[in-house]
Amino acid sequence: MGRSASAAPVLVRVRGMTKEFTQGTRTLRVLEGIDLELHRGEMVAIIGASGAGKSTLLHCLGTLDLPTEGEILFDDVDIVQLPPPQLARFRNESIGFVFQFHHLLPEFTALENVMMPAMIGRVPQREAKERSEEMLEAVGLAHRLRHRPGELSGGEQQRVAIARALVMRPKLLLADEPTGNLDTRTSDEVHALMFRLNEEHGITMLVVTHNLELAHTFPRVIRMADGHLIGDTTGARAKEDDARAREAADAAAP
Repeated sequence: MGRSASAAPVLVRVRGMTKEFTQGTRTLRVLEGIDLELHRGEMVAIIGASGAGKSTLLHCLGTLDLPTEGEILFDDVDIVQLPPPQLARFRNESIGFVFQFHHLLPEFTALENVMMPAMIGRVPQREAKERSEEMLEAVGLAHRLRHRPGELSGGEQQRVAIARALVMRPKLLLADEPTGNLDTRTSDEVHALMFRLNEEHGITMLVVTHNLELAHTFPRVIRMADGHLIGDTTGARAKEDDARAREAADAAAP
């Protein structure tokens, strides 16, 4: 599943990215010397223990936060150097976000929630509505356009969030534990949906997850620890590595 990106052009190139946070007199380095390339149409999972820097990496790539040092080249443009208004426009048009919690506005319908990024991006209302209806149909919710979030199941709410993330037809989708609050069956359905959207629309997807079974289905898996990238391999190879690690831990157990 997922597109092969071996011959695809590079969409995102990260060079020497470092991220620090200051707490009083103490400086905490969360990311250090990150070098990374993401190719067009690629499906990539990021795994690692809590505190490894996964979410911070995602936030920096999505320009929700900016790195302390380094470059983030998006189509060869260093987006770190963009002035704030241009950066906000770039983020709205080029990057979609899906989080563990759907963050839907409860007073608006599914259709209205999906339309929000398009309206913020000043897409004409008629076009915004047509795009939103198209995306809700793509995620299997054509029959739920007028329902509010409280009238939807958890899986349906996350599908609306995915449709909202894609309504601006971004080149990159960033997902941070997108199924962390869902049961196993619903989680599997949302994962299958994301793979299908990748196949149909060619969207580059970078997904942070603690779910190793999910990560092992991705064509590419990046492993993080202590703010560094320590592994970059295929899902099948990552599965073998994790199995060996479990066997070694079991053998060492008293």
